[in-house]
Amino acid sequence: MSSAVSPQNDAPHIPVMLPEVLKAMDLSKGEVAIDATFGAGGYSRAILQEGATVVAIDRDPTAIAAGQSAVEEFDGRLILSHGCFSDLDRLAHEAGYSQVDAVVADIGVSSMQIDQAERGFSFQKDGPLDMRMEMQGPTAADVVNTFERPDLTRIIGILGDERQASRISAEIAERRAKSPFETTLQLAKCVEDVLSRKAKDRIHPATRTFQALRIFVNRELDELAEALLAAERVLKPGGRLVVVTFHSLEDRLVKRFLQDRSEVSGGSRHLPQVDTKELTFKQIKRGAISASKTEADVNPRSRSAKLRSAIRTECAVGDIDRSVFGLPRLAELTSGGKR
Repeated sequence: MSSAVSPQNDAPHIPVMLPEVLKAMDLSKGEVAIDATFGAGGYSRAILQEGATVVAIDRDPTAIAAGQSAVEEFDGRLILSHGCFSDLDRLAHEAGYSQVDAVVADIGVSSMQIDQAERGFSFQKDGPLDMRMEMQGPTAADVVNTFERPDLTRIIGILGDERQASRISAEIAERRAKSPFETTLQLAKCVEDVLSRKAKDRIHPATRTFQALRIFVNRELDELAEALLAAERVLKPGGRLVVVTFHSLEDRLVKRFLQDRSEVSGGSRHLPQVDTKELTFKQIKRGAISASKTEADVNPRSRSAKLRSAIRTECAVGDIDRSVFGLPRLAELTSGGKR
């Protein structure tokens, strides 16, 4: 997230793990980076201050509009692109760059989006049950009101890691039969009634359900998988990929991709090596880096953050096998909001 100021509440949005991100990107003056998740512009601003040029991408048109003032401030070294980060290689090419020196992505909902009740991301603020980052297409209300109960159970259980998904989907089905869900607080109250809230609970009972719906509505896991493949295509040899995630689903996806692209599969030591796979990345550090305790104390959002990074090798991109990501099979969301 960004150190820029949100027009909604005038509170600073702190870029998560910024020192670690900049160290992993290792940019020099005059180089070109893609900020795949512009948000409020925190990473972009820091990269620009290092002397690099930034192609900044965001699927939320309000984020692009809010960042326009920085284009003039940095004398054209910031190029704002409205679109999905799954298209980051195409968007970079449209900006005039066929290859770049670094790609960074902060995966997760923007603080600015949560702050706006009308966007429907927050269970703490009443607003329409929306959750669309692009502000177009089917909403979370479409999913809650039209999907079959088994499909809701899988979405909430898999994408929200919610053990009580079946109970929640049953209550949703019962209540929507009487009156469709329209607002965030209606859904939050429904989940809270099912799970009940205990004094010792650190998170709201609806947290996992809202997370699941947001991920599903915005196809976040599919977008992340495609973004990693796009970064692989657009990074020049020696270029750096840096990804910050905030829950295990995302981190596992990035981990599997980097393992697949940077490790030779093992075999018997008594047999000749038969794996001739071209390795397109070399991991900068094995495993993920977590935020420091000092940062976690100041910025609670960083407590769940995991940073993984890798350096692009000179090997050409091979055949695409999306099974490496282990994406879950879920119901399809069509323009009509039904399967």
